[in-house]
Amino acid sequence: MGSIPLQRETTNSGADRPQQSHEGPVVARTSLPGNPLAPAAARRFVRAAFADWTELALPVAPALSDRLTDDAVVVLSELVTNAVVHAGTNVDLLCRMDPAAPDGTPAGLVIEVTDHHPARAVRNDRGARPPDTPEYGRGLQLVASLAESWGITYRSGTKTVWARLPVDDPGAALPDAPAVPGPQSADPATRALQRGLRAAEILAPAPQRAAQEQDWINRGALSFLAEASDLLAGQLDEDMVAALVGQLLVPRLADWCAIWFYDEEGRGLPGIADHDVSGSDPLHAPRLARVWHGHESRIEELRRILEKEPPRLPDTVRTAPVPVPWPFDGVPDDSGAALAYRLSAGGRTLGILLIGRAGLLRFPDEVTGLVEDFSRRVALAVSAARRFTRQATISRILQRGLLPSSMAEIPGMKTALVYEPKEQGGPGGDFYDVFPAGDGRWCFALGDVQGKGPEAAVVIGLARPWLRLLAREGYPVEQVLDRLNRLLLDDATEAADAAARALAAAGGQGVPPEGSSSRFLSLLYGELTLTETGVLCTLASAGHPLPLLMRPGGEVLAAAAPQVLLGVVDDPDYTSGTFEMQTGDTLLCVTDGVTERRCGARQFDDGDGLAQALSGCAGLTAPLLAERIRRLVHAFAETPPDDDLALLVLQAQ
Repeated sequence: MGSIPLQRETTNSGADRPQQSHEGPVVARTSLPGNPLAPAAARRFVRAAFADWTELALPVAPALSDRLTDDAVVVLSELVTNAVVHAGTNVDLLCRMDPAAPDGTPAGLVIEVTDHHPARAVRNDRGARPPDTPEYGRGLQLVASLAESWGITYRSGTKTVWARLPVDDPGAALPDAPAVPGPQSADPATRALQRGLRAAEILAPAPQRAAQEQDWINRGALSFLAEASDLLAGQLDEDMVAALVGQLLVPRLADWCAIWFYDEEGRGLPGIADHDVSGSDPLHAPRLARVWHGHESRIEELRRILEKEPPRLPDTVRTAPVPVPWPFDGVPDDSGAALAYRLSAGGRTLGILLIGRAGLLRFPDEVTGLVEDFSRRVALAVSAARRFTRQATISRILQRGLLPSSMAEIPGMKTALVYEPKEQGGPGGDFYDVFPAGDGRWCFALGDVQGKGPEAAVVIGLARPWLRLLAREGYPVEQVLDRLNRLLLDDATEAADAAARALAAAGGQGVPPEGSSSRFLSLLYGELTLTETGVLCTLASAGHPLPLLMRPGGEVLAAAAPQVLLGVVDDPDYTSGTFEMQTGDTLLCVTDGVTERRCGARQFDDGDGLAQALSGCAGLTAPLLAERIRRLVHAFAETPPDDDLALLVLQAQ
């Protein structure tokens, strides 16, 4: 999400918005991408904003009560869910504290969520809809119950939903709620979850409470949803989501629960498996992912019963609860109510959630509504986990295809490599290669592509095979760079032409993706040839951090001259240099993830930092030297590296 800048705002925004204070409101802003993790990021944003205002001792700080924080978290979470999940857009967030105005206007907290899809209507109805109608949230009902006013403002290209929350008297106290049994955690996130679970727990059947206490219960239930959403959003495996669901629901809202998942190929989905919901055909049966019971001794019994037949849900039901038969019929002194919920996200059915409670004829409405909203969040978490799994699988496949499975062994040389992409398991922008080129020649390369992800993978997929081909055709180092430069320029021209044709076909509407024609590549490329006295190295650097050569006594010098990036200039006329590596000489090649590693305003290579680090490694073998540099780079700052990191060590024996 990045840092949250605090800004002062003194101008009015128009009659269609809540009136701002004449003293000038305190504002926090941020933007979020349109994905299922956005609501969790929004909740972190508002908490961080309140923490910043308190730390800065702003005049509004005394009004930031726990109750206002909980309400703000819920309202912002629901508005972002509505915009991102149901409208499918990126959003801009604003959290503004308006102090009391001289005209008597009371203080208030204004929350705005702006999306860029104004044609999509805001929906908060609960009526029955056809099965093919996308499922919209009921979050605006929660917003209306907490905000003193709210509304929608349409502008050219944007739609903003805003809500104004009343600011409580800082001296006012909320009614006490029952304590959670057991020890209280010192961890703030765990304490927040315990507060939410405490409120959810008292939603079980109980005598009628006073209106004020009931108001606290309702607010606590919403807090439970928000905090549970944070936990669910942090899970990147659907089975972990299922395990967490059981822990959240049992025994607070149900005596037992179970969750089924349909696979991603659609097996077991309505319309495909309606004629075989018993699970007799394993190709069409949903998978029983988790069974949870308040009494551990009954988990296996419940699993055996539920494995025989998943719940049957009508196609017309979206996420509303469906009463199902009590599974323990025939068990003495055991009867109760059971409800099934369809888990849907993005117009797709992902699974079924089943809950049960003994001793009830029907679940209280407070519980059914709470679990229905909870099931929506479960579905979003499952969808996000599956998306992450798909992306991780694609990344692993790309990684295997873009990088060599092993490095060639060079006679008379010891090599060592450190390769750490910023996104673990994903394709980074850095790449390497060490390979035989024939006729007693071995070649090596270390490159860094502009950008990350698929765009970088395209360039690496072009560059590495062409490097090998050109080298094995016998082209010298400088000509390999010249031809690779021409290849990248031609590819960029073709990409730009394709983008122009697509834009013309769309009637000139839209903007080509930024960077779609960029094919910039920094590359360090060299060739090694064995001689009677050592190894002859021919080397060229195209826009890359210069390689360093260390002599056995610790003397360090640059081993190449700087030249322009590949893919920028039409005819750069690349040159190469040749030198001999004798026994004990070490060549260190790195990407800018090493040289530009930051600690505040300082970079690792400031003041020849890399050369100094290398000179301190005199006498180390290639693997130990590579590990020493890696550790120094990591230790340079407290935060993890924010770029891909690659270094290659070549040491003459």
